[in-house]
Amino acid sequence: MVYFLVALALALHVAFWGAGLASLAMPRPWQRFWPILVMPAGFALQSAVVWAGAMAGLEGTRTYAWVSLLLPLAVLIVAWSRHGFIRPYGELRRFGAVWAVTGICLVFLVLPLVVGFRGLTTVSLGSCDAADYAAGARVLMEFARTDREGFLGLAEVVRVHSVDNFFDYWLRLNHFTPAALIALNGSVLDCAPHELTTVLTMLLLAGSVPVVFWMARAVIGLRGSSAVVVALLYGMSPVTWYAVGHVAPAQLLAALGIALITWSAISVWRLRRRGAAGWRLSGVLAGGYWLILGSYNFILLVCLVPAVTYVGLMAVRRREVPAFGRWAGMVLTPLLAVAGLFYGRIAGLLERITLLRTYDFGWRIPMLTPEGWLGFVGVAPALGAMAPLWQVVLGVVFGTVVVIALRSHMAIGWRAASVAIPALAGYGYLEARGALLGTNASYDAYKLLAVFFPGILAASLIWLRWLGRKNSPWRGLALVLLTLILLAHLRSVSQFYHALKSAPLRVTLALRDVRKIEAMPDVTSLNLLIPDMWSRLWANTFLLRKAQYFATHTYEARRNTELKGEWDLVGGLIEVRLPAGESRRVSSGYGVIRRASPLYLRAAFGRGWHAEEENPETGERWRWSQPEPELTIDNPQSHALRVRLVLDAQSVGPRELAAHAGAQHAPAVLLPDGRAEARLGPFVFPPGRSTITLRSPQPSTRVPGDVRLLGINVRRIQLEVLGP
Repeated sequence: MVYFLVALALALHVAFWGAGLASLAMPRPWQRFWPILVMPAGFALQSAVVWAGAMAGLEGTRTYAWVSLLLPLAVLIVAWSRHGFIRPYGELRRFGAVWAVTGICLVFLVLPLVVGFRGLTTVSLGSCDAADYAAGARVLMEFARTDREGFLGLAEVVRVHSVDNFFDYWLRLNHFTPAALIALNGSVLDCAPHELTTVLTMLLLAGSVPVVFWMARAVIGLRGSSAVVVALLYGMSPVTWYAVGHVAPAQLLAALGIALITWSAISVWRLRRRGAAGWRLSGVLAGGYWLILGSYNFILLVCLVPAVTYVGLMAVRRREVPAFGRWAGMVLTPLLAVAGLFYGRIAGLLERITLLRTYDFGWRIPMLTPEGWLGFVGVAPALGAMAPLWQVVLGVVFGTVVVIALRSHMAIGWRAASVAIPALAGYGYLEARGALLGTNASYDAYKLLAVFFPGILAASLIWLRWLGRKNSPWRGLALVLLTLILLAHLRSVSQFYHALKSAPLRVTLALRDVRKIEAMPDVTSLNLLIPDMWSRLWANTFLLRKAQYFATHTYEARRNTELKGEWDLVGGLIEVRLPAGESRRVSSGYGVIRRASPLYLRAAFGRGWHAEEENPETGERWRWSQPEPELTIDNPQSHALRVRLVLDAQSVGPRELAAHAGAQHAPAVLLPDGRAEARLGPFVFPPGRSTITLRSPQPSTRVPGDVRLLGINVRRIQLEVLGP
């Protein structure tokens, strides 16, 4: 239930920040529709305040978050003084259906967390981006721009092009606005970044519903009820839920910004004969530009493509080329103003593009054909395609229906085609590029589709206009197609629900407790030797006040360097225990070891092990062995070390287990049918690398439902270093 309360509090807090600004920014011809701007205005204003606080050198949002509430309050008072209180209240009520859809989407999104998890946490279906956003949020929440303590000032690790500290990396290169929103809202609601990241991403999707409604109504020309349907489908689409499942708030913010810019820019053109009327949309344009610049700043280069396509075509058709120049001036002037206010984001734009060209970011995502945009996918959490026959049939049906609808009303058809076709052309190009070169360009293709998806979805549903015409011969067909689309979306939501409530990646209590190390004054620097990237990135987030070094290139601004840390932070199933406080276990599965100890050694899994597994309900991990599994021991000392091996293991049936290390042999122990502790050794390991081999006279077996040959199931392997 706590997830529902936090989601509601978060939504109300953002709405408070955006209500006054939305009322003031919406120009007179559309003043009664100001509520659709409330959520994007709240996101934009919160982000701008955090930017100002960072530029002013304030020590994180925790020092000024509550004071900053005076700003939206003052803006709200100004809006009330200008428009009164009664009229805005009535205009809010007019959007009851839109608010209902927003609430329904938010409930559906949060429900898997309510069912699957007890306390507030962050989960992911596969991407590790959530930990990166949380790291930025903690930077903006607790530190000042001039701070260089611990990880923040570790230039050799965090340097990215011209940025040599972790704070400036978030200001110039990484996705600033999502981290800023987590920081500010977390400071007010007293939630840590790991408690708020997933919920905020869900709110970003639900908060986009009013803008998608407006996109369908004001740009594509759908009537109110049809536009509400488009907004509902956007909030339930596998395309957008995929972003939530992989915690991609910057993508959702960019989609919001592009939708606002597209509507505003097209409206400026439609107001061209009213002289200065187009300038009234400058505030909305500026908000859209900032949402993009603060999140996906590289998308700024293509955000105007739909509007430029439509206005350019209209200018050529009507021979109004000079008017196109005046339109461009009105549309680009707010961008210049935003670029001046947030110059750091512009300055880092070229470097960000260079990073995108240098690294093959992401993973391969299946290509979505027309039926996929409308919710017809095979395995929704993976965006898997349907059977080829259904792809062809549904693709042809929906493509034909859209073409007929476009031709029936050419004025609206031009806008719909301009909004959708350029983005889809780019999507197809990137998909083809990825297929030809064998790269992850399909990841970039999905991102491009997603940020333009509000317009693409509305254009794909332009035939909903037939539902409002009782004499239309296509009305029955439209009703049948809409029913099928709603059923497809409900199916995908159900699949995402089951995937999210048992998400494979989550911040467990054991992982969260790694932050205890920050309170250990003698642990000054760490080598993060945690094997999986998700846990390693979260450990980095929880330990920003400590210098950290990485053996692998973990992420942007977390480069691999020489391991200079005084202590190793290790995680996983293998634990090395040294005597006399030389090692400390900080939580289940995580501990630190002092490298300067004369008893220090390293251990890892060798050959003969199946992949690590996890219970999604409890977070407990284990690993099954194959016949004769091995452990590798690295002794960096100049002298030999005595080590005892302790296994917390489970066997299928009684099993004898013996250990061999070169010529050394430990007496066999008997593992009962079930979980037990086995103590083997001690062994003497000389300097250098050694191998322990586990052997059993009983053969490996198979268990029902598993085709693998299984030996023992280890829950923890402990190496007790007894002395030299």
